[in-house]
Amino acid sequence: MELYFTRHGKTEWNLQRRFQGMLGDSPLLPESLEEVALLGKRLAEVPFEAIYCSTSKRARTTAETIASYLIKPAPIHYTDGLRELGLGCLEGQLIDEVSEEHPIQLDYLRNRLDLYDPRAFAGESIQDALARIETVVADAVMQHEGPLLFVGHGASLTAAIQWIAGKDLAHLREMGGLVNNSLTMMVAQEPQKLTPYDLVVYNDASFLGESAGRDALL
Repeated sequence: MELYFTRHGKTEWNLQRRFQGMLGDSPLLPESLEEVALLGKRLAEVPFEAIYCSTSKRARTTAETIASYLIKPAPIHYTDGLRELGLGCLEGQLIDEVSEEHPIQLDYLRNRLDLYDPRAFAGESIQDALARIETVVADAVMQHEGPLLFVGHGASLTAAIQWIAGKDLAHLREMGGLVNNSLTMMVAQEPQKLTPYDLVVYNDASFLGESAGRDALL
């Protein structure tokens, strides 16, 4: 069973290098909508049985734009379970300024999630984020025959993809963070369709062209 994952398009806060997190949000940039359209064209012939999407507006816009290009229409299921990692009081703040105030934890967030502790800024634990995203994906896999598309966010989806591929917390970031509108593919082996899933393609943005932004930020 084929599973596809993408991160939402680049937003105004991405451009400004601001944390968005679970509750923060900002509109997609016009040029990012063009890149989402390229992703939609790349996926146009995939006969998705369903699309699962974060309830954040930036993800909803991405999913709805992709869906408009699909030859075979697919229903979109919105769920809070796919929202971005909660960053507490850091949401809306500039990443560079936060990096000065919390340099160790920001480094752990990017590189060593087994050591990441967000309690100083009332953030969500990585374990809680992994649990909610894995639940959404695993439940969807059991309910459908596929293929399925999941539209989510950079920090949480990067970690969750590697987690359901079987890696431990210390190694969830070793392949880098997802860039906006990139495509990742996994396979859930029949008949049990249990984790770990096979990671087939990770963070492919080749179809976006040379002008595409490649900064994962997180």
